[in-house]
Amino acid sequence: MRTLYFTALTTGILSAIWAFVANQFDLLSWAGFLGCTAYFAYPKEGIKGLAVTMATIMSGVIWALAIIYGSQVFSDISIFGYAVTGVIAFVMCIQAKSALLAYIPGTFIGACTIFAAQGDLAQTIPSLIVGVLFGYSMKMSGLWVANKWPKTA
Repeated sequence: MRTLYFTALTTGILSAIWAFVANQFDLLSWAGFLGCTAYFAYPKEGIKGLAVTMATIMSGVIWALAIIYGSQVFSDISIFGYAVTGVIAFVMCIQAKSALLAYIPGTFIGACTIFAAQGDLAQTIPSLIVGVLFGYSMKMSGLWVANKWPKTA
């Protein structure tokens, strides 16, 4: 309960800071919160969790672009776009054979963020990256405070 309380506290504080930062730098706050969520949802913490979350989210961005541009190749034939989506979704899952890309939800979060932002890479990529970093900071600062704060009887 103690760790949860302090993680909630640091998450609240850093969420407010993220909202301010996103507004100041014209970033997508919602995309950053998806990055945060991806980090929190990954079962491993620390640098390994950060690396895997970042790698899978960025792979999702690349796969989303492949779907967007691949579907446009034969835009007159709608079934081609569906087939591209299916093949790439398969690859998004099968890439989990690699330890660095083993977090399938992170891959789909990255892809879905690009779709929701209608392919706007200039805002989406920095928003996701900073969001993952904020998620890492939220979790690690909560754990740090919980360990440093005096325990009451």
